[in-house]
Amino acid sequence: MPFSVLMSLYWKERPEFLRQSLESVFGQSLMPDEVVMVEDGPVGEELEAVVREFSAKHPEMKVVRLPQNGGLGPALNEGLKHCSHELVARMDTDDIALPQRFERQVKFMEGHKDIDLCSAWIEEFINDNPDEITSIRKLPETPEELYEYGKRRCPVNHPVAMFRKRAVEKAGSYQPLYLFEDYYLWARMLVGGAKMYSIQESLLRFRTSADMYNRRGGLKYALAERSLLWKFYKLGYIGLFSTLKNMTMRFIVRVMPNRLRSFVYTHLLR
Repeated sequence: MPFSVLMSLYWKERPEFLRQSLESVFGQSLMPDEVVMVEDGPVGEELEAVVREFSAKHPEMKVVRLPQNGGLGPALNEGLKHCSHELVARMDTDDIALPQRFERQVKFMEGHKDIDLCSAWIEEFINDNPDEITSIRKLPETPEELYEYGKRRCPVNHPVAMFRKRAVEKAGSYQPLYLFEDYYLWARMLVGGAKMYSIQESLLRFRTSADMYNRRGGLKYALAERSLLWKFYKLGYIGLFSTLKNMTMRFIVRVMPNRLRSFVYTHLLR
């Protein structure tokens, strides 16, 4: 079953991280039929040099250059238009796909025509050492479990997602929502009847940084998350009591000291 890989690159990425990511994409046991790389605005000469190098070696790599930075959601929507195949694998430009990732996911999607999206667990590491795993982001397995899980936490590990293009387009693709375009998309898909599955093993190494948990705190983040939860209520995905409960619990986590929030993520939510 042919498939596309969809990536989005912007100027803040480090060239060595992009190189590692692309090496993992083109070093798979099952090679992609197409890689769509969206440059979300000018990326600078160093990153452009890496893109040119890989596109010269791999003619299946298609580069889409946007005139200005518009954010991840709009960039992915534009990239989807250039994906030639129904099956699309997401990949970030600083993560590392494990060698069997595409083979495992494509085989699963081939054998389960009723599943619209499948992701997997991801191994988190900090900055420069992919072999030093700090935590594993696990998800429930079945469509029924993920539907319920999504009412409390994001049911898809976006960097390792593989989906059917028509299911994403049916739900309206990525829509503008500060910080949460992906979670909002998954909720709309689930409410619309899409079925999701999570492979119960790690298929990707996800790059984090020491300040990741700091970025997931503060009033601005808390208010954006509150807006997301209210949209879930308006969709009919969660009830009013659950909405208010989630808002309260999440607000506490967002405004607590960073060291305590880091403990919550690494010891309670992983």
